[in-house]
Amino acid sequence: MRKTIVTLGLYAGILSGTFAQNKTLPKKIESNYELSSKPASVTGFRSLKLDEVNLVSSYYEQDGNNSAVTGGIGTEYLFDIANSLDLKLSFTDKKSRKHSVNADFSIDYYSSASSDMIDPRSLSSASKEDVHIYPSLSWSMKNDRKRQTFGANISYSTEWDYQSYGANLSFAQASKNNNTEVALKIGAFFDTWEVILPVELRPNIDQKYKPRNSFNASLSVSQVINKRLQLMAVIEPAYQEGLLSTPYHRVYFTDGTLKLEKLPGTRLKLPVGLRASYFLGDRFIFRSFYRYYQDDWGMKAHTFSMEIPVKITSFLSVTPHYRFNRQSAVRYFQPFKTHQLSEAFYSSDYDISGFDSAFWGAGIRIAPPDGVLGIKHWSSAELRYGHYNRTNGMVANIITLSTKFK
Repeated sequence: MRKTIVTLGLYAGILSGTFAQNKTLPKKIESNYELSSKPASVTGFRSLKLDEVNLVSSYYEQDGNNSAVTGGIGTEYLFDIANSLDLKLSFTDKKSRKHSVNADFSIDYYSSASSDMIDPRSLSSASKEDVHIYPSLSWSMKNDRKRQTFGANISYSTEWDYQSYGANLSFAQASKNNNTEVALKIGAFFDTWEVILPVELRPNIDQKYKPRNSFNASLSVSQVINKRLQLMAVIEPAYQEGLLSTPYHRVYFTDGTLKLEKLPGTRLKLPVGLRASYFLGDRFIFRSFYRYYQDDWGMKAHTFSMEIPVKITSFLSVTPHYRFNRQSAVRYFQPFKTHQLSEAFYSSDYDISGFDSAFWGAGIRIAPPDGVLGIKHWSSAELRYGHYNRTNGMVANIITLSTKFK
């Protein structure tokens, strides 16, 4: 069952992974696998080498008492086990432009008690647990002479009732002194998912697949102020159209009437943000971020985050992090049994309600010069923990482990 899982720190790389502790690595990693042995003048590029392998694994668990599946009340318990393999390759063409290729394959297994309440008569329905698979492939080309970077990405995501295809293009231009960079990114996602209704509201017809399209853009300006301070401003407008409500979300009205969640068929979002990184000597980095968000459904939000990597030794560091968010409810939200039948749109999904939330935790990272556990190509390992809580009572925890091989 399609479920947006708030993993709360993934923006900052909180997802991570494990890898078997073999004494030797696969042959292709040790030899920097070459795509072709022909000279650059014939093939147009020198060689394709494997720069980096990242393996990421995480465990996420949440609980609360405001499930939208049962009308804004009931369990929100969910757990998710995620794993990701990311390969970073590169080659240089005959014009000395560096090409980078990233191939990522991710798979989640999750179980949701609230989703199982779509049909509470079933002891274990297909909606209770699912596997989410989402590979992606990206390419970028950096031209140092022109100080330009071009990029493209394609992605795919699937669950048993849901499929999504995505693509984006990007371009960045740096100044002559490389202290300023302007970047533009545009993308689109095309989703289809089966309309699954609560059991008591299902018609005697086959369920249909409904579309949802999302279009987004990002314009950012990065500036090096001095050797210690760097700033970036970004605006990221987005537009969605199609089935934006979730048909298996129940809504109960003041007179006890039960209906399906109903939301507008379009949504325009406008977040703007400012990021700052300050390097305090050789041991401390202060990374802060502020974002203001608003949309045409009436939601407004303020988000502030701070992360402070602290270098303990030359190969050991810790990273405490904190994020605070305050958002207002969309105009179509009301709690259980408070909607009026005269309303055109209605939802009891607490994800679009008004609340304050906090996410805090820390990570520890090791990067020994001769490799983790003495394994030369195992360049680093990081363990992170995060705790999330909302003022409406929802809580979540995530623990992640990442390993990098170079």
